[in-house]
Amino acid sequence: MPEILKLEDAVEFAENPEPRCPCVLLLDTSGSMNGAPIDALNKGLQTFKEELNRDNLAKKRVEVAIVTFNFEVNVAQDFVTADQFEPPTLIAQGLTHMGSAIHTGLDMIEARKQQYRTNGVNYYRPWVFLITDGEPQGEMDDIILQATQRIKNDEANKRVAFFAVGVEDADMTRLSQIVVRSPLKLRGLNFQEMFIWLSASMQRVSQSKPDDQVALPPPGWGAV
Repeated sequence: MPEILKLEDAVEFAENPEPRCPCVLLLDTSGSMNGAPIDALNKGLQTFKEELNRDNLAKKRVEVAIVTFNFEVNVAQDFVTADQFEPPTLIAQGLTHMGSAIHTGLDMIEARKQQYRTNGVNYYRPWVFLITDGEPQGEMDDIILQATQRIKNDEANKRVAFFAVGVEDADMTRLSQIVVRSPLKLRGLNFQEMFIWLSASMQRVSQSKPDDQVALPPPGWGAV
């Protein structure tokens, strides 16, 4: 089985040798996201796909993965280039296993980077984008503490750029204790504008060289 996976990787990277810009979306699908928030998030994901695919370079270089979390953590989409990305339809239910989702997302990035290295493919610093309307619920404190430490270590060593977005009544103080960068508060349910910003940012990154500093557009959809 591993040989087959490696062969698939080799074919994929041979067909598209462009450097990769991986982006993991960690999406809260707990019960409190039910109704208008989850509907807006699903529409936002469609917008993200459409915007990325407007850019010929971004659709070959940006890779999207989605991890959803409620009372369990689910890899809803493993890494695919933007031109292969088909957003899943998310359903909201249950608690908020945020720490476990962070671990899953960071593990996926490490595994993907190893695949890039094995196949001689260059890559940009991976992005993680956490979107939640709450705080961790229903999991042991140790899991969240370890996830917090991993984010700090990975940010300090430039292994990842980790962004957090709070929706509606999210506990922004608690979020700011987990992540290094100041979390942003989404204005209303403006997911579509947020994903347009994310797409524009990923396009800017994908058009740069892997080690370049890139100035991102101001996030008009949110506030610190």
